[in-house]
Parts: sequence; C-alpha cells; structure tokens
Amino acid sequence: MDLHEASVPAAEDDYVVRARALVPLLDAAAPRIEAACELPADVLDAMHAARMFHLLVPRSIGGVELAPSIYIQAVEQIARGDASAAWCMNQQSGCAMSAAYLSEAAAKEMFGGPRDALAWGQTPGARAVRTEGGWRLTCHGSFASGSRHCAWLGAHVPTFEADGTPRRTEDGKPIERTMLFPRAQAKITDTWQVVGLRGTGSDDYEVADLFIPDNHAIARDHPAERREPGLTYRFSSLTIYASGFGAVALGVARTVLDEFIKLARQKTQALAQSPMRDNAVIQSLIATADVRLRSARSWLIQTLRDAEAGVRARGAPRLGDPLGDPLGELTLDERVAIRQAATFAIAQARDVVNEVYHEAGSTAIFNRFTIERRFRDINTVSQQLQGRSAHFETVGQHMLGMPVFQRWL
Repeated sequence: MDLHEASVPAAEDDYVVRARALVPLLDAAAPRIEAACELPADVLDAMHAARMFHLLVPRSIGGVELAPSIYIQAVEQIARGDASAAWCMNQQSGCAMSAAYLSEAAAKEMFGGPRDALAWGQTPGARAVRTEGGWRLTCHGSFASGSRHCAWLGAHVPTFEADGTPRRTEDGKPIERTMLFPRAQAKITDTWQVVGLRGTGSDDYEVADLFIPDNHAIARDHPAERREPGLTYRFSSLTIYASGFGAVALGVARTVLDEFIKLARQKTQALAQSPMRDNAVIQSLIATADVRLRSARSWLIQTLRDAEAGVRARGAPRLGDPLGDPLGELTLDERVAIRQAATFAIAQARDVVNEVYHEAGSTAIFNRFTIERRFRDINTVSQQLQGRSAHFETVGQHMLGMPVFQRWL
C-alpha cells in the first residue's frame, strides 16, 4: 500500500479496500461512462455489490453507516478510477442520510433494497403547499447527479399554508422541508452536455402539484427530527458533500500525478536534449505536488476525525436518564473547519492537476490519455458550490469573531 493510502485503521478499512479493488474496472470503463453520460450497468453492478451507495445508510435498515473519516477514503479510491462514479457515489450517499430523518418504514421503502438510491439537485423557486395528509409540490430541479440510476428524487423547498401564506419560524425564517418522491413521477430533461464529470448524467427534473405524503417530507439535518442515534448522523449532509467532494478531487489529482510520474520517466519532449526526468522543473513539480496532495488529504481526514472525537466527548446523560445520549452535536467551529479543509483539498487538487497538465505537453491534449479526461473532470469539480473560494471568506470571518452565514456549513 502506498504511504498516501495508509490512513485507515486496519480493523476498519474493509470498504476502503473494496473501493480500491474497483479502480481497474472504473478506469477501463471511463470512455463508456463518458459516452453514455451515466454509469453503465456493469459498473453499477460492481459498485452495488461492494455497497458503495449504502455506506452512509443506517445499520438499522441494513446499511453500512461508516464514520465520515473512513467513508471519504472510500470515495477517494473510487475517484482514482473515475471521477463521475465517485461524484455519483458521494451525491447519493449525502442524499441517503435522509434515512436518518424518515420513519423506519419510509426509510426501508427508499433505502432497504440493495440497489436503492436517491438523488436531488438545486430547486430554486420550488414550493410545497399544505394539504390534507401532506403537501402539493411544484419544483424544477437541476444538477441531479446520478439520478438516472436512482428510483427516488428529492427537492428542498419552502413551505406554505393551504391559503398560500408562507410558513416561518419564530424568528421569521422560511420553514423548509425536503420532499421525496419516485423518479417515475417526474418529467426528466437531459441537459447534461458539459466539459467534465460527463458520466454523472446530472439531468433536470420537474413535477407540478405532486402530492407528497407527510412521511415522505422531512426536516433534513434538524436534530429534533433525527431518528437515528449514530455518530454518522451528527454530521450534516452538507459536511458530507463538502468533505466527500474534496475526496473526489484528491483521488483525481493523485491519479494524474501518478500518471505524470510514469510519463516523465520515459518521455523526452520535442526539441529537448534530455528526458523529462532530468529536468529540474519537473523534479521540483513532482515533489511539491506530492506533498501538497498528502498534506491536504491528511488534514481533511484528521479534521473529520477530530470532529468525530468531539461529538463523542460531548455526549452527556439527559435529565432523568442515567444513560443519556452518548454523543453530542457538531459545533460551529467543527463545521467551519470541515468546510475549510474540504475547500482547500479541492483547490490544491485542481492546482496540481492544472500544473501537471501544462508540463505534460502535447501528451495531455489527447483523449486517449487519462490526463486529458481528468483535467476536464477536476476543473468541473472545482466549479461546483463545494469548491468556491468564497468559503475561505466565511472561514476567515469566523476566525475573526464575526457572524457567518451558516447555510453552507
């Protein structure tokens, strides 16, 4: 095992090992994944058999329920094979955390099967109007990554009373709920003609006045409605998206650097007098790129481990209950630290890949070489919400004692 893969305790790494075993299949399937703009049947079969889409599903309904610090290392391995597969895996895993807020019956309905999965995207302008026994949902969603292999879709929406009055909290904020519904009930539009992450098939979807029963409408990431007691669900889906997509970026960048090292050992560039390996610029780039990826990876994993330890340490008995809750909640400090580490990982991975791409010369422009595809993928990863450099502004504000916008923490 490479040193940069040696962070998982031996007793806990079974699913990371499973993920690593899928890398050759994913790498070989990458051209088909891109061409189809979705994960092919054999790739899905292998990923489901290894339980890659159920790593954050509760154990109570047959899931794996990995700790986040271990889970992201499995995502990283999948990304070393194919970025789109890893992106779909992390997207569906974050969505699967909805199971912790559903009734047991509804959770089993959506996630109890070995191939069950949920996807959602952005739904600006959506609304859910109160009706007897549930809600009437109207929404147009986009960026529903991996939705082509999911049986369920979701939408995060503000809620309204039957007369159209917005529902608000005591401090005036809109009351939002996440509505979950069968994909078969939505109109799907293929809008996914993009530069990178083509295999995610991140289609648009819409429903109009669709009835959503109360047991399919949840207050996601609200501790008061959380049914599952485990450590994994003290983390929000947002912290999983952030850290998981950071792991996607790190996996892509590590493979690009490894491929570049192989190239540099054997290539002599046009008009050059000596092989690339003898070039001091190339030597320095490889060394500094390696340490940047190792540092970003170690920091992201350690930040999650520290947060897990903090959640365990803050467990306390409840009044009248000597056993109490053995776990606490994530603090704002921990959520900010995860956002910082994840954003940094994406930025470092992107910069390493871009530098390697330019030093690889004309080799990097051909789509028969892995660097070209991964260059497009990493620059698509970094364009997504989780890679915004504006997150560093939020972190800096928090460090200076200023109030911060917590919606993306």
